[in-house]
Amino acid sequence: MNAPFADLVLPAIRWDDQRGFEPARPAIEHALKAGVGGFIIFGGERAAVQALTRDLRAAADRALLFASDFERGAGQQVRGLTALPPLMALARLGEAVVREAAQLTAREARDVGINWVLAPVCDLDIEPRNPIVGTRAFGADAFDVAQLAAAWIDACQAEGALACAKHFPGHGRTTTDSHAELPVVDAGRELDRDLMPFRRAVAGGVASVMTAHVAYPAWDSSGAAATFSRALLLDTLRGDLFFDGLVVTDALVMAGALAGNSEAEAAVRAVRAGCDLLLYPKDLDGVLAALARDAGTGRRSVSDLGSRSGLRRAEAAARVAEPAPLPDATLAANQQRGAVLCAEAVWPVQGDMPRLKGAVHVEVVDDDAGGPYPLPPRSAFAKELMKSGLELSPKGERVVALFADVKSWKGRAGLSPESAAKLKGLLAPRTPLVIFGHPRRQQEIAHPGPVLCGWSGDEAMQRAAARRLAAG
Repeated sequence: MNAPFADLVLPAIRWDDQRGFEPARPAIEHALKAGVGGFIIFGGERAAVQALTRDLRAAADRALLFASDFERGAGQQVRGLTALPPLMALARLGEAVVREAAQLTAREARDVGINWVLAPVCDLDIEPRNPIVGTRAFGADAFDVAQLAAAWIDACQAEGALACAKHFPGHGRTTTDSHAELPVVDAGRELDRDLMPFRRAVAGGVASVMTAHVAYPAWDSSGAAATFSRALLLDTLRGDLFFDGLVVTDALVMAGALAGNSEAEAAVRAVRAGCDLLLYPKDLDGVLAALARDAGTGRRSVSDLGSRSGLRRAEAAARVAEPAPLPDATLAANQQRGAVLCAEAVWPVQGDMPRLKGAVHVEVVDDDAGGPYPLPPRSAFAKELMKSGLELSPKGERVVALFADVKSWKGRAGLSPESAAKLKGLLAPRTPLVIFGHPRRQQEIAHPGPVLCGWSGDEAMQRAAARRLAAG
């Protein structure tokens, strides 16, 4: 029997590199029996994700939402699908490319049964110390970000997948990471600028908005994070912006959501504040019990708002297009196009890159190492140089590859002292440097030689940067 308000909860399913989705099966079956409204999927191989979503749809007594973070294309999560550059890199290529990327992402999402794309990021890249937004944003200019976000949403939803504007009302001004703590943004009227992309997204019919686990005292003097703020969700988002779609929390496992509370307490507060869906709680039973207890007290907030949220979820699940597996030839063409976009996104930030000839020696500075999740192999860059006809040798011309991407566990935007020291020891005045991260890192490093921006450490961007270097 389904638990009360279970349809408001979306647990996570994570891929295991050794055993696939098998370790998650007991939890998945338990969640299905409880009556959850869907799942957020992290990782997996194409065929395995197709089979998973197909089996879950067949086993459920209701239409399910299957969400995934596809900010950099479906290949960001699913092996065998197309990887794309980060949104900031796509923005440099123009609105037409942004639309194309969203269209391709939505089509490949439907290929594996994903019907809810948790993108685009509508935050502004306006704080250099921000540890979590960076290249995930389209840029710093509110008007431009609004225009590009609206284009992305329109193209994605035209292909039958829901889009999600995140992280309302804007995560761009934070200097701490909501994965690790509750950020507080002390700003006033300038916050209206941060709202512009969300206003445009809502006006364009975005299906869902994700809340930020960030406090904005100028908007809500109680100090509550947006996820738990009736002032922001009911008064501003529903009232001022006239949004009537799904409001989904950012992951409830994040420290910014908990802030001393249990997941169960956080879930009740989020529903009371106006959230429709609760994303990624680990304590499913505790959350469901807390929702049922609170509704049983007769409080209007959970019993009434929760019922309305259930209707919104059901309506959203009913409006998405059916899964549509792509022919192998189409998928191959998509991946070829994705490789072209990655190559076009590689940006010579400074100086003229020398055309590498003969032997090269690749030195890696990995500022992204040490986190809880596996990283893309760092060997793709060197392997692609070899495929381009270059020889790898300790005596060859030195090339430095700096991996400095946005990672939730870091809690910082800049390089660690260890990475900065290693980098300084490797860079001579004319040493080519490839930054797999925000081009802003060059200002921090102050390297006088040639600098190439590869935007992210994904294998597709490593290969694209290597080809650019080999071609000169």
